[in-house]
Amino acid sequence: MATEETHFTVGKTTFYQGENQTHPLFRIEPGIPCQSAREQASELMGYARDLSIDGLIEDKPQLLWASHYLCALAKALLDDAELGMMKTP
Repeated sequence: MATEETHFTVGKTTFYQGENQTHPLFRIEPGIPCQSAREQASELMGYARDLSIDGLIEDKPQLLWASHYLCALAKALLDDAELGMMKTP
């Protein structure tokens, strides 16, 4: 009987913001199951989409910025999960 291997985030992906980009705004923590990280990233992208639409319709740029940060977090989760999937558990 084959067992399913569990892969985990490696905790190497960061998101930088600002002119000099010298300090990461956030970093993905190691040890999150990759499947869970991918599910969370999908959920964040849904929220980001909703914020983008609302921000455009209601002319609220702050919602667009919130969407930008949620997209960046979702991408970081996906990138770190990908790195975890490439590692042998």
